[in-house]
Amino acid sequence: MKGKVIIFSAPSGAGKTTIVQHLLKVYPQLEFSVSACSREKRNGETNGVDYYFISVEEFKQKIANGEFAEYEEVYKDNFYGTLKSEIERIWKKGKHIIFDMDVMGGLNLRLQFGDNALAIFVMPPSVDHLELRLKSRETETPESIARRIGKAGQEIKKASLFDNIILNDHLETALAEAEKLVGDFLK
Repeated sequence: MKGKVIIFSAPSGAGKTTIVQHLLKVYPQLEFSVSACSREKRNGETNGVDYYFISVEEFKQKIANGEFAEYEEVYKDNFYGTLKSEIERIWKKGKHIIFDMDVMGGLNLRLQFGDNALAIFVMPPSVDHLELRLKSRETETPESIARRIGKAGQEIKKASLFDNIILNDHLETALAEAEKLVGDFLK
């Protein structure tokens, strides 16, 4: 079975994960696609739930084997990607897939799935606001925050390439807008 694909992308800290988690509670026909990554696991993260945590070497081997639907080296030796086996696993259950991913990965998947995909960009109120959110997480070093903020400007320039843009200035409004867009797409 081939289901539909819903992609949420945004710079780090824009709120895409919060929106995706909300939509998973609203729409039982959706299942979250767990991405693979080569970064270190953060406190509170679980392998196979938050990400499939694999080594850089294993990630490169899976690339060579053609096991990814999409992947990107987001930072030096810091890979993220979607395993083809994850997509097939969810579709075999008769569910539609919802993704929470970086901007380039989202655009790559959007191209692959065409009309079967809905790609939504979550726009932060401002880059300054993003920086405050990243600092409040207390999971990032000052260097990683600076790197993510630097990347955010480039990612925001790509927002117009998505099907829809949700401004996450007020969470309740953003959640309602996301519910409507996804509900219409699933009909």
